[in-house]
Amino acid sequence: MCRNIKTLFNFDPPATDTEIEASSLQFVRKISGFTKPSKANEAVFEQAIKDVAAIARGLVDSLVTDAPSKNREVETAKAKVRATERFGNAPVNH
Repeated sequence: MCRNIKTLFNFDPPATDTEIEASSLQFVRKISGFTKPSKANEAVFEQAIKDVAAIARGLVDSLVTDAPSKNREVETAKAKVRATERFGNAPVNH
């Protein structure tokens, strides 16, 4: 359920709004227990995603570090190697 919640800080290029929104959606799904809310909860669910995304963007933009930025492609390649070692085959992208 939380496959899109990943580290978003200190990457070059920086995290996009799409990445932050995807992580926010997964967070709200996890907290609520809903993959898709009922009509009665839809507005609250969507507002929660927007609120979490805004807070996450503020956090990512406000954090500071002396560490060099990580390269997105290099980190993705490392994750694929770890997944292959762990599961024995290439991960499936959703």
